[in-house]
Amino acid sequence: MKKKELQQILEEGEGYRIEFKESLTNIDKEFVSFSNASGGKIFLGITDDRKIKGIKITNAYFHTAVTCALYKGIEKVDVLDRRDFNEDIINNIDGAMNFLKQYIPVRYEMTGTPRRKEIPEIPYDALREAVINAVAHRDYFEKGTNVMVEIFDDRIEITNFGGLPKGLKLEDFGKKSVLRNPNIADLLHRIEYIEKMGTGISKIRKLLKDAKLPPPKFEFGTFFTVIFTRPKIKTSIETPEDKIERFGIKFGIKFGIKNSRLKRIINIITMLHGEKIFSIADFAVKAGVTTRLIEKDIKFLKEQSVIEFRGSRKTGRYVLTEKGKKMIRETNV
Repeated sequence: MKKKELQQILEEGEGYRIEFKESLTNIDKEFVSFSNASGGKIFLGITDDRKIKGIKITNAYFHTAVTCALYKGIEKVDVLDRRDFNEDIINNIDGAMNFLKQYIPVRYEMTGTPRRKEIPEIPYDALREAVINAVAHRDYFEKGTNVMVEIFDDRIEITNFGGLPKGLKLEDFGKKSVLRNPNIADLLHRIEYIEKMGTGISKIRKLLKDAKLPPPKFEFGTFFTVIFTRPKIKTSIETPEDKIERFGIKFGIKFGIKNSRLKRIINIITMLHGEKIFSIADFAVKAGVTTRLIEKDIKFLKEQSVIEFRGSRKTGRYVLTEKGKKMIRETNV
């Protein structure tokens, strides 16, 4: 809209199809009012006396948050980790996927090349389709509800408020597409997150079938939930390195350590568990960080009595303490 057109609208003032709003408060009611009439336009950041004030739009107005949680066991009792992603829709989706990738176990297959093939417990693409579907079909007019991504020992649940979109019959679920939020769907389509062809559910089913996993479960009602069954961990194929890594993850959860620092600490513990000579300088080069950063990691592990320095300053070395060894042995398989 050109400046001259806006000035003309301001001079004419509000009318049957024109509404000025200073803020986003109760804007959902204005939408409903216009949709039940002949449509119209809402101009934000304009006072009733036609003065342009402008407005800062954040997700706080639109409850677009995605809440991710990791639970201990199979019930919502003990929360091991929780993240609330409340940025724009795209970053919320990506944040939820990063959370899932942090806690979903992976295995590796040799491909005949130097690079191994990473195979997650549940296909990332299937989980991504479910997260995108939840964000795209959530009922945003209902305040106080977030898209939920929840990890349990036996399953992963992805939930959005709103149930099936209006007009979509149960027998057509997964076959036809009804858009609850056309503007959000258009955005996701433009950036190639969705196809707007109702293929998302079919993709999830196929991805799980190809991975030889149980089919997804769907729950309908006030909320819509996709449930992924997690395969049971086979203890017979676990290696000592797997156990150390799982200990490291639990250690990270307990002390709020994550990302690159958690990876460094797991590597330090792995090296010491294998009784390898530990050189701070060499490890810093390998990790691509400064020695000062590695020294901080070492200091933290010493404070938790996981490692200690034995011997003289020149010839001694860091080793796992008996407490550290015991913590690894007692890591639940």
